[in-house]
Amino acid sequence: MSTRLPGTTIEVSEIKRSCSRIMFDGIFAAGGITLSQVSVMTDLEPHVIQNWVKRGFVSSPKNRQYSKSQFARIVVINMLRESLQLDSICSLLSHINGDLKDRSDDLIDDCELYHKYVDMLSDTDKGRIDKAAVREAAKKAAEDYCEPVPGARERLCRVLQVMTFAHYASRCKKNAEEILSAID
Repeated sequence: MSTRLPGTTIEVSEIKRSCSRIMFDGIFAAGGITLSQVSVMTDLEPHVIQNWVKRGFVSSPKNRQYSKSQFARIVVINMLRESLQLDSICSLLSHINGDLKDRSDDLIDDCELYHKYVDMLSDTDKGRIDKAAVREAAKKAAEDYCEPVPGARERLCRVLQVMTFAHYASRCKKNAEEILSAID
């Protein structure tokens, strides 16, 4: 049985530590990717992605190519929008990375944020899903994070916790919808 990396259509055998890093390294081995490739790998319409660029949620591609970090930002927004509103997602991302249009104030690269999140899921998917367990998994995911400013690790932990609970909320919603559709 296979599963998908959160926020993408990319299938993996299981969510485990470093699986997103390996996948991203392969995808970006030759450099950036095009809008159509981003669209296929996220199941988002190109106009949605372009709208996010226009609204400043994602920086503009260079030479029509999206970088790993831009792709990760799109994937994170896509994943979170299943359970959170766009305004809430932007607030969450701003909590860790300040002005979404300005990368110079980022506390963590979007790509690294996504990888830490996937690594954290690999730990929480097999265990308890409660506040204490998710808090501990976030701390573990942030252990090797080098704080650029005091308090950055705590911000990262809070963001990872929100992302994890949003992920499980969307999974619960999908399960409820599947059961509901079987009732009809």
